[in-house]
Amino acid sequence: MTSEPHTIAPADEATFTIVDPRDGSEVGTVESASREQVALAVQLARGVQEQWAAVDPAERAASVRAAAGALRDGADRLADLNSRETGRPVDEALAGIEAGAGTLEQYAELGPLHRGHSLRGSALAADYTVAEPRGVAAVLTPWNDPVAVAAGLLGAALVTGNTVLHKPSERCPHVGRLLGELLSPCFPPGVLTTLTGGPEVGTMITMEAGIDVYAHVGSSATGARIARAAVLTGAHVLRENGGNDPLLIDDDVDPAWAAEQAAIGAFSNVGQICTAVERIYVHEAIADDFCEALTREARQRNASGTFPPLVDRRMREAVASQVDGAIRMGAEAAEGGSVPDRPGAYYPATVLLNCTGQMEIMAEETFGPVAPVTRVGSFDEGLKLAASGKYGLAANVLTANIEHAQQAIAALQVGTVKVNAVFGGAPGGSAQPRGESGQGFGYGPELLDEFTRVKVVHLQAPGRAAP
Repeated sequence: MTSEPHTIAPADEATFTIVDPRDGSEVGTVESASREQVALAVQLARGVQEQWAAVDPAERAASVRAAAGALRDGADRLADLNSRETGRPVDEALAGIEAGAGTLEQYAELGPLHRGHSLRGSALAADYTVAEPRGVAAVLTPWNDPVAVAAGLLGAALVTGNTVLHKPSERCPHVGRLLGELLSPCFPPGVLTTLTGGPEVGTMITMEAGIDVYAHVGSSATGARIARAAVLTGAHVLRENGGNDPLLIDDDVDPAWAAEQAAIGAFSNVGQICTAVERIYVHEAIADDFCEALTREARQRNASGTFPPLVDRRMREAVASQVDGAIRMGAEAAEGGSVPDRPGAYYPATVLLNCTGQMEIMAEETFGPVAPVTRVGSFDEGLKLAASGKYGLAANVLTANIEHAQQAIAALQVGTVKVNAVFGGAPGGSAQPRGESGQGFGYGPELLDEFTRVKVVHLQAPGRAAP
C-alpha cells in the first residue's frame, strides 16, 4: 500500500494541507508563519506584557474565566475539527474540550490566590516574597489532546501575567487556529497570539530573542532541542515529553481485572497518550490467564468496528515498524500486529507476547495501540525491569501486597507511580517528569510557580543618623 501523508507541502512551503486519517479526505490548508511574523508576534507580546502584568489579578482571572465560556461556545466546531484532523471520536474530543474549559476555570480561581510567603525577621521590619510573571511565554502543544493540554498551559501562563505565543501541533493546526480565534478576544491585543506551522516555526520561536519561558508538551527529541536552545537564550524550560511507562503485575491480583487495566492503559485513545501503558511485566503464576484475557480485550476492540485510527499514516508506519521488528526478534502477535488493507491510518489493538528488553518496542515510546508482554519469575525481577530505561514519566503497579507497593514506589524513578489504577488521580494533581520525559510541574497549582519568579522583599522604616 502506498503511503498517504498527513501533511502535503506545496512548492512554496508557505502552506500545508491536512487530510483526515479516517479516509484520507482533505480537511483544509493552513498558512505557516514566516520568520517576520514570528518576530512581530514576539515584539507585540513583549510590548504589552508589562501592561498585562499590571492588571489586577482578579481582572486577569475574569478574562481567563471568559475564555472558558468561549471555549464551551465553540466546543462543537472544535470537536468536529479535532475528529477530522486526528481521528479522535467526537465524544472523546468534546470531553477533552470540557476538561480544557474546566482547567481554565480552575486557574481563574487559583490565580488571584497565588500567595507569597512571609519571613520571620525583626519585629520592626517586614520580609515577604512576591510572585511576578516571567514575561513572554512560548507554549508549544501536542495533537493527541490538543485543547485540554493547551488550556492548562495557557490558563496558568495568562492568569499570572505572562503574554503568550501559542504554537499548536502541525498535525492539528485547524484546531489550534480556531482555539486562538475563540480565546484571544477575551484578552487585550497581543496578550495571546497563535502561530501555526511545522517544526520550523517552533524552532524560529525558540530561537527568537525576548522569550522568557518555553512550555512544551510533545516528543523527547523536540523537548531536548528546546532545552538546548534555552541554554543560549536563558529562558526557563517546562516540558512534558515522551514516556515508556511500565505496568508491573503481581501474582496476587485477578488476571482478568489486570487485563482490563492493561487494555485501558494500552488502547485508550489508540495508545496515543503520554502516560499510556507501553510495556507489561506479568508474574508467570498468572501469565497464561492474563495473556488470554488481554488478547480477548484487544480482539473485542478490533471487532467493534469503532476502534479509531492513528493520527496519520506516518505515525502508523512508526508503530508498525516497531511491531514488525519485535516479531522478527521472536515476539508473537496474539492479536493484531499487521496493517489493515483499508483507507485511512488504522492500526489494530495489538498484543505481543514473549517480548524482551532488546526489542525497540520495549525500550522506546510506541504511541500506538500495542501491549507488549514479558513474563517474569518474581515481583523483584519485574520491578528491576520496570525501573530500567531512560524515561521517567509514570509507572503502574497492580498488587495486593502493601510491601510490594511500597518497594515499587521507592524504586521507580518516575514523576507518577499509580498503584492499582492505570488512570486516575485527585483533582489538581501535578508531577515532575524525570530523565528524557521532561522537567518541571506541568499541571496543578504548582504550574503557577513555573510561570512566575519569586522576588524577596525586606521592608523597614528609615532610620536617623546618630547626633
